[in-house]
Amino acid sequence: MATTPIRIRPGFTLIELLVVIAIIATLIGLLLPAVQSARETARRLACGNKLRQVGIGLQTHESAYRFVPAWRKEFSWAEYPKDPPNPNFSVVPAGRTTLGALGQLLPFLEEGRLASLFDMTRGLADPVNLPPPFPKGQNSPACLSPVPLFLCPSTPSGIPSDYGAAYTVLSYPPNTPLVLPRTDYAPLRGLHPSLAMCTGLPAEFTHNAMLGTTDFVNRRTVRFREITDGLSRTLAFVEEAGRQQRFFMGRPLGDSAPGGATILNAFYGDWNTARHARGLSGVSEADPQQAGCSVVNVLNDDNPYAFHPGGVDVVMGDGRVTFLASEIDATVFAAIVSRDGGEAVDGP
Repeated sequence: MATTPIRIRPGFTLIELLVVIAIIATLIGLLLPAVQSARETARRLACGNKLRQVGIGLQTHESAYRFVPAWRKEFSWAEYPKDPPNPNFSVVPAGRTTLGALGQLLPFLEEGRLASLFDMTRGLADPVNLPPPFPKGQNSPACLSPVPLFLCPSTPSGIPSDYGAAYTVLSYPPNTPLVLPRTDYAPLRGLHPSLAMCTGLPAEFTHNAMLGTTDFVNRRTVRFREITDGLSRTLAFVEEAGRQQRFFMGRPLGDSAPGGATILNAFYGDWNTARHARGLSGVSEADPQQAGCSVVNVLNDDNPYAFHPGGVDVVMGDGRVTFLASEIDATVFAAIVSRDGGEAVDGP
Protein backbone atom coordinates (compact mmCIF):
# COMPACT_ATOMS: atom_id res chain seq x y z
CA MET A 1 0.00 0.00 0.00
CA ALA A 2 1.37 3.37 -1.02
CA THR A 3 1.97 5.90 1.71
CA THR A 4 1.31 9.62 1.40
CA PRO A 5 4.53 11.55 1.74
CA ILE A 6 4.70 13.99 4.61
CA ARG A 7 5.22 17.54 3.43
CA ILE A 8 7.30 19.73 5.68
CA ARG A 9 6.44 23.42 5.30
CA PRO A 10 9.49 25.60 5.53
CA GLY A 11 9.39 28.12 8.47
CA PHE A 12 11.24 31.34 9.20
CA THR A 13 14.88 31.04 9.94
CA LEU A 14 16.33 32.97 12.85
CA ILE A 15 18.05 35.35 10.44
CA GLU A 16 14.78 36.07 8.59
CA LEU A 17 13.00 36.73 11.88
CA LEU A 18 15.72 39.16 12.96
CA VAL A 19 15.48 40.95 9.61
CA VAL A 20 11.70 41.35 10.03
CA ILE A 21 12.16 42.68 13.57
CA ALA A 22 14.79 45.14 12.35
CA ILE A 23 12.47 46.38 9.58
CA ILE A 24 9.63 46.87 12.04
CA ALA A 25 11.93 48.71 14.46
CA THR A 26 13.14 50.97 11.64
CA LEU A 27 9.56 51.77 10.61
CA ILE A 28 8.63 52.57 14.21
CA GLY A 29 11.71 54.77 14.49
CA LEU A 30 10.64 56.65 11.37
CA LEU A 31 7.03 56.92 12.45
CA LEU A 32 7.54 57.94 16.08
CA PRO A 33 8.88 61.47 15.42
CA ALA A 34 5.94 62.10 13.09
CA VAL A 35 3.49 60.95 15.78
CA GLN A 36 5.21 63.09 18.40
CA SER A 37 5.17 66.07 16.03
CA ALA A 38 1.46 65.58 15.38
CA ARG A 39 0.78 65.41 19.11
CA GLU A 40 2.72 68.61 19.76
CA THR A 41 0.91 70.33 16.90
CA ALA A 42 -2.39 69.38 18.53
CA ARG A 43 -1.16 70.61 21.92
CA ARG A 44 0.01 73.89 20.45
CA LEU A 45 -3.36 74.41 18.73
CA ALA A 46 -5.09 73.77 22.05
CA CYS A 47 -2.73 76.23 23.73
CA GLY A 48 -3.51 78.87 21.11
CA ASN A 49 -7.24 78.31 21.51
CA LYS A 50 -6.94 78.92 25.23
CA LEU A 51 -5.07 82.15 24.63
CA ARG A 52 -7.75 83.16 22.13
CA GLN A 53 -10.37 82.76 24.86
CA VAL A 54 -8.26 84.95 27.15
CA GLY A 55 -8.12 87.55 24.38
CA ILE A 56 -11.89 87.40 23.93
CA GLY A 57 -12.31 87.78 27.70
CA LEU A 58 -10.15 90.90 27.57
CA GLN A 59 -12.30 92.34 24.80
CA THR A 60 -15.48 91.50 26.70
CA HIS A 61 -14.15 93.16 29.86
CA GLU A 62 -13.43 96.31 27.86
CA SER A 63 -16.91 96.26 26.34
CA ALA A 64 -18.45 95.98 29.81
CA TYR A 65 -16.32 98.56 31.64
CA ARG A 66 -14.64 100.61 28.88
CA PHE A 67 -11.21 99.66 30.24
CA VAL A 68 -9.03 96.60 30.78
CA PRO A 69 -7.24 95.74 34.04
CA ALA A 70 -3.62 96.80 34.41
CA TRP A 71 -1.17 94.19 35.66
CA ARG A 72 -1.54 95.36 39.27
CA LYS A 73 -4.30 96.93 41.36
CA GLU A 74 -3.32 98.11 44.83
CA PHE A 75 -5.80 99.61 47.28
CA SER A 76 -5.22 102.70 49.37
CA TRP A 77 -6.00 102.64 53.08
CA ALA A 78 -8.83 105.12 52.58
CA GLU A 79 -10.77 102.85 50.19
CA TYR A 80 -10.01 99.53 51.87
CA PRO A 81 -12.91 97.78 53.69
CA LYS A 82 -12.45 98.02 57.44
CA ASP A 83 -14.87 95.29 58.52
CA PRO A 84 -13.49 92.75 59.03
CA PRO A 85 -10.06 94.33 59.47
CA ASN A 86 -7.14 93.03 57.41
CA PRO A 87 -4.09 92.44 59.66
CA ASN A 88 -1.86 92.04 56.59
CA PHE A 89 -2.61 95.34 54.84
CA SER A 90 0.78 96.89 55.59
CA VAL A 91 2.83 93.73 56.11
CA VAL A 92 3.26 92.62 52.47
CA PRO A 93 2.06 94.09 49.16
CA ALA A 94 -0.20 91.04 48.73
CA GLY A 95 -2.12 92.25 51.76
CA ARG A 96 -3.43 95.26 49.84
CA THR A 97 -3.19 94.11 46.20
CA THR A 98 -6.01 92.15 44.63
CA LEU A 99 -5.81 89.44 42.00
CA GLY A 100 -3.82 90.28 38.87
CA ALA A 101 -5.20 90.77 35.37
CA LEU A 102 -6.05 87.10 34.76
CA GLY A 103 -7.88 86.90 38.08
CA GLN A 104 -9.89 90.00 37.22
CA LEU A 105 -10.87 88.43 33.88
CA LEU A 106 -12.36 85.32 35.51
CA PRO A 107 -16.02 86.46 35.17
CA PHE A 108 -15.44 86.94 31.43
CA LEU A 109 -13.87 83.49 30.97
CA GLU A 110 -16.85 81.44 32.18
CA GLU A 111 -15.35 81.32 35.68
CA GLY A 112 -17.88 83.53 37.41
CA ARG A 113 -18.46 80.98 40.18
CA LEU A 114 -14.77 80.95 41.03
CA ALA A 115 -14.52 84.74 40.81
CA SER A 116 -17.43 85.08 43.25
CA LEU A 117 -15.35 83.38 45.95
CA PHE A 118 -12.86 86.27 45.97
CA ASP A 119 -13.59 89.72 47.34
CA MET A 120 -12.01 91.84 44.60
CA THR A 121 -12.08 94.91 46.88
CA ARG A 122 -9.50 93.23 49.14
CA GLY A 123 -5.94 92.00 48.82
CA LEU A 124 -5.01 88.45 47.96
CA ALA A 125 -3.36 87.95 51.38
CA ASP A 126 -6.40 89.26 53.23
CA PRO A 127 -7.81 86.43 55.42
CA VAL A 128 -11.16 86.96 53.68
CA ASN A 129 -9.61 85.72 50.42
CA LEU A 130 -7.67 82.64 51.53
CA PRO A 131 -8.81 79.43 53.25
CA PRO A 132 -7.39 77.78 56.39
CA PRO A 133 -4.68 77.01 57.39
CA PHE A 134 -3.96 80.60 56.33
CA PRO A 135 -4.13 82.54 59.64
CA LYS A 136 -7.77 83.52 60.26
CA GLY A 137 -8.54 82.30 56.72
CA GLN A 138 -12.25 82.56 55.90
CA ASN A 139 -12.52 81.52 52.25
CA SER A 140 -13.62 78.15 50.91
CA PRO A 141 -10.89 75.74 49.74
CA ALA A 142 -12.74 75.79 46.40
CA CYS A 143 -11.16 79.20 45.75
CA LEU A 144 -7.92 77.35 45.04
CA SER A 145 -9.42 75.26 42.23
CA PRO A 146 -7.20 75.06 39.12
CA VAL A 147 -8.33 76.90 36.00
CA PRO A 148 -7.58 74.58 33.04
CA LEU A 149 -7.89 77.51 30.63
CA PHE A 150 -4.69 79.01 32.05
CA LEU A 151 -2.57 75.89 31.48
CA CYS A 152 -0.87 75.01 28.19
CA PRO A 153 -0.98 71.25 27.45
CA SER A 154 2.60 71.37 26.13
CA THR A 155 3.95 72.26 29.58
CA PRO A 156 5.35 69.27 31.52
CA SER A 157 3.24 67.92 34.37
CA GLY A 158 4.15 68.08 38.04
CA ILE A 159 5.24 71.74 38.05
CA PRO A 160 5.16 73.16 41.62
CA SER A 161 3.16 76.20 42.74
CA ASP A 162 3.71 76.46 46.50
CA TYR A 163 3.47 79.87 48.20
CA GLY A 164 3.69 78.52 51.75
CA ALA A 165 7.27 79.60 52.43
CA ALA A 166 6.61 83.10 51.08
CA TYR A 167 3.70 83.59 53.48
CA THR A 168 5.45 82.51 56.69
CA VAL A 169 6.00 86.26 57.25
CA LEU A 170 2.21 86.37 57.76
CA SER A 171 2.42 83.57 60.37
CA TYR A 172 1.48 80.90 57.85
CA PRO A 173 2.49 77.55 59.41
CA PRO A 174 6.10 76.68 58.52
CA ASN A 175 6.69 73.68 56.24
CA THR A 176 3.03 73.71 55.21
CA PRO A 177 2.26 73.88 51.49
CA LEU A 178 -0.01 76.61 50.16
CA VAL A 179 -0.62 75.42 46.62
CA LEU A 180 -2.05 78.22 44.47
CA PRO A 181 -3.18 77.18 40.96
CA ARG A 182 -0.67 77.86 38.20
CA THR A 183 -0.84 79.82 34.98
CA ASP A 184 1.30 79.46 31.85
CA TYR A 185 0.09 82.83 30.52
CA ALA A 186 0.83 86.35 31.69
CA PRO A 187 0.84 89.98 30.61
CA LEU A 188 4.09 91.91 30.41
CA ARG A 189 4.84 95.16 32.21
CA GLY A 190 7.44 96.37 29.73
CA LEU A 191 11.16 95.91 29.02
CA HIS A 192 14.04 95.23 31.39
CA PRO A 193 17.02 97.60 30.95
CA SER A 194 19.04 94.76 29.40
CA LEU A 195 16.52 94.44 26.57
CA ALA A 196 15.80 98.15 26.24
CA MET A 197 19.51 98.70 25.58
CA CYS A 198 19.44 96.12 22.74
CA THR A 199 16.80 98.16 20.95
CA GLY A 200 18.52 101.53 21.24
CA LEU A 201 16.40 102.73 24.13
CA PRO A 202 17.88 104.07 27.38
CA ALA A 203 19.00 101.26 29.70
CA GLU A 204 15.95 101.71 31.93
CA PHE A 205 12.78 99.80 32.77
CA THR A 206 9.87 100.61 30.49
CA HIS A 207 6.31 100.32 31.77
CA ASN A 208 4.20 100.87 28.67
CA ALA A 209 3.19 97.33 27.78
CA MET A 210 -0.49 96.93 26.98
CA LEU A 211 -1.37 96.30 30.64
CA GLY A 212 1.59 98.18 32.07
CA THR A 213 1.42 100.90 34.72
CA THR A 214 3.65 102.41 37.38
CA ASP A 215 0.84 103.92 39.46
CA PHE A 216 -1.16 100.89 40.57
CA VAL A 217 -3.08 102.86 43.21
CA ASN A 218 -4.42 105.71 41.10
CA ARG A 219 -3.90 104.45 37.53
CA ARG A 220 -4.71 100.74 37.51
CA THR A 221 -6.76 100.49 34.33
CA VAL A 222 -5.94 100.91 30.65
CA ARG A 223 -8.36 102.21 28.02
CA PHE A 224 -8.14 101.03 24.44
CA ARG A 225 -7.67 104.60 23.25
CA GLU A 226 -4.34 104.64 25.14
CA ILE A 227 -3.03 101.85 22.89
CA THR A 228 -2.02 104.24 20.15
CA ASP A 229 0.22 101.70 18.38
CA GLY A 230 -2.93 99.71 17.57
CA LEU A 231 -4.45 96.65 19.23
CA SER A 232 -3.30 94.36 16.42
CA ARG A 233 0.31 95.54 16.93
CA THR A 234 0.45 95.26 20.72
CA LEU A 235 0.94 92.14 22.83
CA ALA A 236 -1.74 91.42 25.43
CA PHE A 237 -0.71 88.06 26.97
CA VAL A 238 2.24 85.77 26.28
CA GLU A 239 3.24 82.30 27.35
CA GLU A 240 5.56 82.36 30.36
CA ALA A 241 5.21 78.65 30.91
CA GLY A 242 6.62 76.25 33.46
CA ARG A 243 6.89 78.38 36.60
CA GLN A 244 7.50 77.81 39.52
CA GLN A 245 10.13 75.54 37.99
CA ARG A 246 12.80 77.57 36.22
CA PHE A 247 13.64 76.42 32.71
CA PHE A 248 16.67 77.47 30.66
CA MET A 249 16.91 76.59 26.96
CA GLY A 250 14.49 73.68 27.34
CA ARG A 251 16.04 72.24 30.50
CA PRO A 252 14.93 72.57 34.15
CA LEU A 253 17.44 74.35 36.37
CA GLY A 254 18.58 72.69 39.58
CA ASP A 255 19.09 74.02 43.08
CA SER A 256 22.75 74.73 42.35
CA ALA A 257 21.94 77.14 39.50
CA PRO A 258 22.30 80.88 40.23
CA GLY A 259 18.88 81.92 41.50
CA GLY A 260 17.93 78.34 42.38
CA ALA A 261 15.53 75.87 40.82
CA THR A 262 12.29 77.79 41.27
CA ILE A 263 10.79 81.25 40.92
CA LEU A 264 7.74 82.21 42.97
CA ASN A 265 5.41 83.88 40.50
CA ALA A 266 3.21 81.09 39.16
CA PHE A 267 -0.34 81.67 40.53
CA TYR A 268 -2.80 83.09 37.97
CA GLY A 269 -4.03 85.56 40.60
CA ASP A 270 -0.51 86.78 41.44
CA TRP A 271 -0.07 90.17 39.77
CA ASN A 272 3.67 89.53 39.84
CA THR A 273 3.36 86.91 37.10
CA ALA A 274 3.65 90.00 34.88
CA ARG A 275 7.34 90.68 34.27
CA HIS A 276 9.76 92.98 32.47
CA ALA A 277 11.19 90.97 29.56
CA ARG A 278 14.98 90.71 29.66
CA GLY A 279 17.61 90.62 26.96
CA LEU A 280 19.42 87.31 27.43
CA SER A 281 22.49 85.66 25.96
CA GLY A 282 21.36 82.05 26.35
CA VAL A 283 25.00 81.00 26.52
CA SER A 284 25.26 79.02 29.75
CA GLU A 285 23.01 77.87 32.55
CA ALA A 286 25.87 78.75 34.89
CA ASP A 287 24.66 82.34 34.33
CA PRO A 288 21.08 82.02 33.03
CA GLN A 289 20.37 85.76 33.32
CA GLN A 290 23.50 86.81 31.46
CA ALA A 291 22.63 89.84 29.33
CA GLY A 292 22.30 89.55 25.58
CA CYS A 293 19.72 90.36 22.94
CA SER A 294 17.79 87.09 22.73
CA VAL A 295 14.23 87.14 24.08
CA VAL A 296 12.08 84.07 23.43
CA ASN A 297 12.51 80.55 24.89
CA VAL A 298 15.74 81.30 26.76
CA LEU A 299 14.68 81.59 30.43
CA ASN A 300 11.17 81.61 31.87
CA ASP A 301 11.89 83.94 34.81
CA ASP A 302 10.68 87.05 33.00
CA ASN A 303 10.44 86.27 29.31
CA PRO A 304 8.10 84.63 26.81
CA TYR A 305 8.75 80.92 27.18
CA ALA A 306 6.97 77.80 25.97
CA PHE A 307 7.56 74.13 25.24
CA HIS A 308 6.67 74.40 21.55
CA PRO A 309 9.49 73.91 19.04
CA GLY A 310 10.60 77.23 17.63
CA GLY A 311 8.67 79.80 19.64
CA VAL A 312 5.71 80.78 21.80
CA ASP A 313 2.03 81.53 21.34
CA VAL A 314 0.83 85.04 22.17
CA VAL A 315 -2.46 86.91 21.93
CA MET A 316 -2.53 90.45 20.61
CA GLY A 317 -4.74 93.26 21.89
CA ASP A 318 -7.36 92.61 19.22
CA GLY A 319 -7.73 88.97 20.33
CA ARG A 320 -5.67 87.52 17.47
CA VAL A 321 -3.37 84.63 18.41
CA THR A 322 -0.01 84.45 16.68
CA PHE A 323 3.34 82.72 17.08
CA LEU A 324 6.55 84.48 18.10
CA ALA A 325 9.61 82.72 16.69
CA SER A 326 12.52 82.13 19.04
CA GLU A 327 14.70 84.16 16.65
CA ILE A 328 12.48 87.28 16.77
CA ASP A 329 14.52 90.46 16.53
CA ALA A 330 14.73 92.34 19.83
CA THR A 331 13.69 95.60 18.18
CA VAL A 332 10.57 94.03 16.67
CA PHE A 333 9.71 92.43 19.98
CA ALA A 334 10.12 95.72 21.86
CA ALA A 335 7.89 97.44 19.31
CA ILE A 336 5.00 95.02 19.86
CA VAL A 337 5.41 95.16 23.65
CA SER A 338 4.89 98.92 23.83
CA ARG A 339 1.38 100.27 23.46
CA ASP A 340 2.42 103.83 22.58
CA GLY A 341 5.96 103.71 21.22
CA GLY A 342 4.98 104.88 17.74
CA GLU A 343 7.01 102.17 16.00
CA ALA A 344 6.11 101.27 12.41
CA VAL A 345 5.98 97.49 12.90
CA ASP A 346 3.15 95.31 11.61
CA GLY A 347 3.78 92.59 14.18
CA PRO A 348 5.21 89.08 14.18
